[in-house]
Amino acid sequence: MIVQTLDRPRTAVAAVLAMAALLAAGALIAPRVSAAPPDAVRFATFNASLNRGSAGALASELAAPGSAQPAAVAEIIQRTRPDVLLINEFDYDPAAAERFRDNYLEVSQGGAAPIEYPYLFIAPSNTGIYSGFDLDNSGAAGDFVPNDSFGFGFFPGQFGMLVLSKYPIDADAARTFQVFLWKDMPGALLPDDPAIPGPADWYSAEELDVFRLSSKSHWDVPIDVGGTTVHFLVSHPTPPVFDGPEDRNGTRNFDEIRFWADYVTPGRNGYIYDDEGVVGGLKPGSKFVIAGDQNSDPLDGDSIPGSIQQLLDNPRINTTVTPSSAGGTEWAIVQNELNDSHAGDPAFDTADFCDFAAPPPCRGPGNLRADYVLPGRSLKITDAGVFWPAPGDDLVYLTGTGFPVPSSDHRLVWVDVKVPGSARR
Repeated sequence: MIVQTLDRPRTAVAAVLAMAALLAAGALIAPRVSAAPPDAVRFATFNASLNRGSAGALASELAAPGSAQPAAVAEIIQRTRPDVLLINEFDYDPAAAERFRDNYLEVSQGGAAPIEYPYLFIAPSNTGIYSGFDLDNSGAAGDFVPNDSFGFGFFPGQFGMLVLSKYPIDADAARTFQVFLWKDMPGALLPDDPAIPGPADWYSAEELDVFRLSSKSHWDVPIDVGGTTVHFLVSHPTPPVFDGPEDRNGTRNFDEIRFWADYVTPGRNGYIYDDEGVVGGLKPGSKFVIAGDQNSDPLDGDSIPGSIQQLLDNPRINTTVTPSSAGGTEWAIVQNELNDSHAGDPAFDTADFCDFAAPPPCRGPGNLRADYVLPGRSLKITDAGVFWPAPGDDLVYLTGTGFPVPSSDHRLVWVDVKVPGSARR
């Protein structure tokens, strides 16, 4: 296992020069979404679709500024200005991570101010790691490697994760849970093959001896916020679709979400072990923020009922403020094929999956709430939002009016919190 933290103190020279050039040219620097106030810290998650079709392709694309989709993603980040950010669907490649930071985030996009993240955390993902078994029960192991890998991917690390932070990351205390076995979760919701008598028999005993819970990974990344540690608990559970009546992805999605619910709950996390063999979950009294594309809407979509409620209803998690946007509401009206039938409030939606009735490639379950930033109860929420410009907004070019999407089919979600005991309270 490789865990790389790029803890490189940065000067502000590049940002100052970029700002000076913009001002000299008369450019308008309008963030539109203000940064967190001085007494709060902004945590965010963004499934940015920075995944590519082959290993090394993302790093090659990011080797120089100017690629349109990464530039749109970077501009969204510059305009929302998170202090601590999880990016989902960022291929595992430390070189790509550095290049995105250097060539895109630290370069003004669309007149927005550059943004610096001195600290970066990236680690391997289960995606594209071939298991050696016929996990999709197609009749032949390896006939379609993505389905027979520990997580869906065409190469190791595709659809991975990246954490960027303005605050120091305690790399020595970071924990990863890439190899935690699904069967080792008490009461695991293991999938059942309806064609075979008996429960939970989709995977053989030999397969369960190697099958990992995380479709990408689960990370506990400690962030030093003014002398106070906040555990950034990040993951990206598998979509609860693309399977069959056995619901192997739906059940896995449920238990990937459950992992964090157990991890932050004393008395329920004794079974957990990390990739170094350390046993146990978060210590009582620890401050934390759970973040990621959970691929689960509370009321709509295809996840098993109650999946995301394992977090939303957890008494240790602060859900007093729900991130929202005016754009979510307005786009649900414009794209009304399925959205009119949804039970959830469209203001809370974070992803635009289009409609089943739309022509290819714009087919999906409609707009859903899939992405979450969930602080612990000890962190007071002061503000929250979803970056989703309404149809008439002058920043709508960043999220688009249909497909293809200029940035991502997901929206950046942010929450501002006060951290007790830190210099930013």
